[in-house]
Amino acid sequence: MFNRSINLPKNNSFFLFGARGTGKTHLLKERFRDTPSLYIDLLDPEENETFNLRPRTLIEQLAALKPETEWIIIDEIQKAPKLLDIVHQQIESSRFKFALTGSSARKLRHGSANLLAGRAFVFHLFPLTAREIGEQFSVQNALAWGTLPRVVTLESGADKHNFLRTYTHTYLQEEITQEQIVRRLDPFRRFLVIASQMSGQIVNFSKIGREVGASTFTVQNYFQILEDTLIGTLVEPFHESVRKRQRGNPKFYLFDTGVQRALNNTLQVELSPQTYGFGVAFEHFVVNEINRLQSYGNKDYRLCYLRTKDGVEIDLIIERPALKRALVEIKSTERVTDEDVRSLTRLGKDVPNSIAFCLSRDPTPKKIGVVSCLPWQQGLIELGL
Repeated sequence: MFNRSINLPKNNSFFLFGARGTGKTHLLKERFRDTPSLYIDLLDPEENETFNLRPRTLIEQLAALKPETEWIIIDEIQKAPKLLDIVHQQIESSRFKFALTGSSARKLRHGSANLLAGRAFVFHLFPLTAREIGEQFSVQNALAWGTLPRVVTLESGADKHNFLRTYTHTYLQEEITQEQIVRRLDPFRRFLVIASQMSGQIVNFSKIGREVGASTFTVQNYFQILEDTLIGTLVEPFHESVRKRQRGNPKFYLFDTGVQRALNNTLQVELSPQTYGFGVAFEHFVVNEINRLQSYGNKDYRLCYLRTKDGVEIDLIIERPALKRALVEIKSTERVTDEDVRSLTRLGKDVPNSIAFCLSRDPTPKKIGVVSCLPWQQGLIELGL
C-alpha cells in the first residue's frame, strides 16, 4: 500500500529491526512475494516452541527445500536467538540468504548473539514518513495520530484512538516485560508516562527516578531500552569535545507523535495551530522525520542540540559527513519572522563550519540574514535528505 523508502539488499542477508506496527512483516512479504522463499513466523506459538526446543529443525527444513529457494525469512528472530548460530553456519556454508526481523537487537546482544559478525547487514524501519504517505499526508493528522501504518489506514478518529491505546498497552507495557527487557512492570509503566510527557525536552534522570521510585541508573537504563527497541531517540548536547558532550544530559524524542499522545493520555485533546502544544508536536514530528530519512539514506548524520546557560537554544545541530554542519530551528508558524531565527542568528556564528536553516509551515522560502527559511519539506531536501 505504501512505497517504503528503505532500500533492502537483494544479494546479502540482513536484519530488519523496528518497533511493532512499523510494517516489517508486510514489507518483507511484499519484497519476496514473487521470490521462492521459506517464511518462519516466530510469533506463531507452535513455530516458536518448535525452534526454541530444537533449533536444528531449521537445518532439516532447509535440506528439504527446492533448489530454486534462495531466501529464508525469519520473523521476530529475538524470540529464538539460538537460531542465529545455525543461520551463521548456513550463511557461511550454503546458498541461502536470510532476512531476519526483530523488534530490537537488545535481547540478541544480551543473549550473547553476535548479530552474525557483520555477515548480515542491519536496517531499521520506522513509522511512515510524509513522502511514503504521499498525497494522503496531513500535518494535522500526523501530529495528532502519528504515522504508524495501521493508524494511517484507519478512517475514524475513534478507531485511531482505540488502536493507539491498545498498542501502548499490549506492546510498550506488557511485551517489553515478557521479553524480560525489564522485570518490574509498575515502575516502567510510570516511567513511560513521564517519558512521553518529557518527549522533546532535556532529560533529568535523577528527577524522573524520584518520580517513578527507581534509581538514576535504572532510569538511564530505561531510556536506553527505549532507544534500543527503536521506541525513542536520545539527542545529545552539542560540544566540540566528545567527552564533554557525553557528560551533558540528552533530549529524548519518542518515535511517534500518536504513541506519545496515547501514553500521555492526550489523544482527545485537540491540537490547534498557533498553540504551544501544536508547536511542541510539530518539532517532535520534524525531528523524527529527519532521523528516519537520514537512516533510510544511510547518511550517518549525528543529531545534537545546543542550549546555553542563559536558555538560548538551537533545536538541532546536524553533523553531516563531508558537509557543513546544519543548524536547524523548527517552527510551526505559517509566517517566519526575525524573532523566529534569533537563536540561530545569535549562536550560529559560534559554531564553526555551519549553515543555518529554519524549517516551518511558512510556504514562502526566504532569507533572513544568514538563515535560510524554508517550508519544512523543502528544507529536508536542502539538508540532503
